[in-house]
Amino acid sequence: MEKQVFTTCSPEETEALGAALALRCGDYKVIAMFGGLGSGKTAMTRGIAMGMGCSDSVSSPTYTIVNEYRGRRKVCHFDMYRIEDEEGLWDIGWEDYLDSGAICVVEWSENVVRALPKETLKVTFETTGEETRRITVEDLC
Repeated sequence: MEKQVFTTCSPEETEALGAALALRCGDYKVIAMFGGLGSGKTAMTRGIAMGMGCSDSVSSPTYTIVNEYRGRRKVCHFDMYRIEDEEGLWDIGWEDYLDSGAICVVEWSENVVRALPKETLKVTFETTGEETRRITVEDLC
């Protein structure tokens, strides 16, 4: 995917961008999110889940590591904040998730970059105002 930069001015706009992104993620196995606390990663994930037809409530899986949502394509929502490095991924069955056909949405991807497959879409969040975000979408490679 060609690098694209978006500006959103509210969590609802970030969700809408996520829903639009879900329709374009095609062969990607992973949507890797990079950005600080409160930058919009969970709002984007809510939109991706909606775009995939999931009706479940989406929340950050900080303590469970992964939440799964069923829709046209299953969404596996990971929070790697508590994972120190790629080694911790193998303990939770990362490879099985990648092979499942689900789209794996990964918050705090900074912690596990070396475990991300080449079929990864990188989404970077920058906080530019109280609710304003600059969101860059591009291939990981």
